[in-house]
Amino acid sequence: MSRCYNFSPGPAALPESVLEQARDEMLDWRGSGMSVMEMSHRGKDFTAISEKAEADFRQLMQIPDNYKVLFMQGGATAQTAMVPMNLLRSGQSADYIDTGIWAQKAIKEANKLGANIRIAATSESDNFMKVPSFDTWECDSDAAYLHYVSNETIAGVGFNWIPETGGVPLVCDMSSDIMSRPIDVSKFGVIYGGAQKNIGPAGITLAVVRDDLIGHADQAIPSVMDYAVAAKSGSMYNTPPTYSWYLAGLVFEWALAKGGLAAIDALNQKKAAKLYDYIDNSSFYSNVVSPESRSLMNVTFLLADDSLESEFIKQAVDNQLVNLNGHRLLGGMRASIYNAMPEAGVDALIAFMKEFERAKV
Repeated sequence: MSRCYNFSPGPAALPESVLEQARDEMLDWRGSGMSVMEMSHRGKDFTAISEKAEADFRQLMQIPDNYKVLFMQGGATAQTAMVPMNLLRSGQSADYIDTGIWAQKAIKEANKLGANIRIAATSESDNFMKVPSFDTWECDSDAAYLHYVSNETIAGVGFNWIPETGGVPLVCDMSSDIMSRPIDVSKFGVIYGGAQKNIGPAGITLAVVRDDLIGHADQAIPSVMDYAVAAKSGSMYNTPPTYSWYLAGLVFEWALAKGGLAAIDALNQKKAAKLYDYIDNSSFYSNVVSPESRSLMNVTFLLADDSLESEFIKQAVDNQLVNLNGHRLLGGMRASIYNAMPEAGVDALIAFMKEFERAKV
């Protein structure tokens, strides 16, 4: 069997070595006589798996001791409701930065809860093709938190810096660029993200929450959405998605073996630079995102003649380059080059793009 290069924005490619290890352990996890997906989540075998996964994730992200790591469900979508439920107290407001589709989903969810939400900055006037300049932000120093999305997968727009909040807790949906580079976790109050980009398969969600932000939720909050309940129960108030947790743990081991996030960042920078450089020097392809706001994870591009898009996709698939079509809302093309995408995959894509351009110009 020959594996393709999978440029899907999510669920995304996983490291082959992780898939091979999961295959080898499918029927019998390390002499237990059973698959991980058959284990009791409270048994000693899965306890060992879950504890090691958390320890490895903490090491990768350099998470301080005064933060809880919560393995939860519902994806980032559930977190967009859980954040205001857990952090907003009566009479408080929260600031949100509007950078596109995913930021707007978070804003919409908070509004549905009746939360007092302020849009502190937006890049709407730039068609959401850049991060709003910090000097345009109008933040409230008394806000309960400031929320932003670090990487908008649809347009390929990303923050390449961490906002300074002056003491207001910073909340970040980091679903699509978590673990792609080192960050200073201490600058954040909450980091959350669905797993299906850089962490593992869909089904589990990571939330990193500073201790002082836990335990202030309204008593009406459902127990499964209360950070305090999750923290007290070790993320096992109800049965967690055990197999997704196990696979995430294997990805953490893989990332550590690669040299940690500094080494992964260096490779990600190299991959993205290669692809953007080719696009920028082509008269056939173009990228319309402001260069300072370009995502390192999701490289979007247009063809000079959009009538060629379906042919481009078909020929790409024939060359084992799959899931390059852009989001239905924007069209065009999108190459998601998360951690598990090898440099050879980017090289293969560029070679195909060159040949396609040569044949059409």
